[in-house]
Amino acid sequence: MTTIVLADDHHVVRQGVRVLLEAQPAFSIVGEAADGHQAVRLVTSLRPAVLVVDLTMPGLTGLEVTRLVRQHAPETRIVILSMHANEEYVLDALRSGASAYVLKNASADELVRAIRKVLGGGRYLSPPLSARAIDVYSERCGAVSPDRYDTLTARERAVLQLAAEGCNHRTIATRLGMSPRTAEVHRVNLMRKLDLHNQMELIWYAMRRGVLSVEEE
Repeated sequence: MTTIVLADDHHVVRQGVRVLLEAQPAFSIVGEAADGHQAVRLVTSLRPAVLVVDLTMPGLTGLEVTRLVRQHAPETRIVILSMHANEEYVLDALRSGASAYVLKNASADELVRAIRKVLGGGRYLSPPLSARAIDVYSERCGAVSPDRYDTLTARERAVLQLAAEGCNHRTIATRLGMSPRTAEVHRVNLMRKLDLHNQMELIWYAMRRGVLSVEEE
């Protein structure tokens, strides 16, 4: 039996994915998460064969969830669900440790195929994405300056997401278990590393990176 954890902040989406996956005799949904932190806790505890996670999640993004799961439960294969048919998003997902990238407008059969492919040790990308396109994009990125986002620490990435969502230093501190002063220092550091100068630039950057997006449903 293939055990699966679903992570998406929209209950309707989770319910729909659960129904289509549980129609497969060999699949068993063992847990659901509505935010990134809960997703990491569930996977670390349950050790499912597969995590199906939305790219845009509250608390931690799907990319951050992917990185943490790869660290703490490396045997779990990760399938990213996303509305973004953009090679940069796909590359970020693969760099973070995802094995599959499935678009949200894909058919039910396609998600099932993706899960089966990663269980066999393969990689799956939704059409019109292609492995060759990602390889070409990776090569191009390798010839330019390193991605500034990669210089951020895990804490700075968490602060980036919460700051982009409009949280102040005290709220960020409470959510992440740190002092307001530490939260402020992290924000100053990430702004410097990303060469951002105000809140609007921070929000636009977060949206371009998939850390923050408009409502999908």
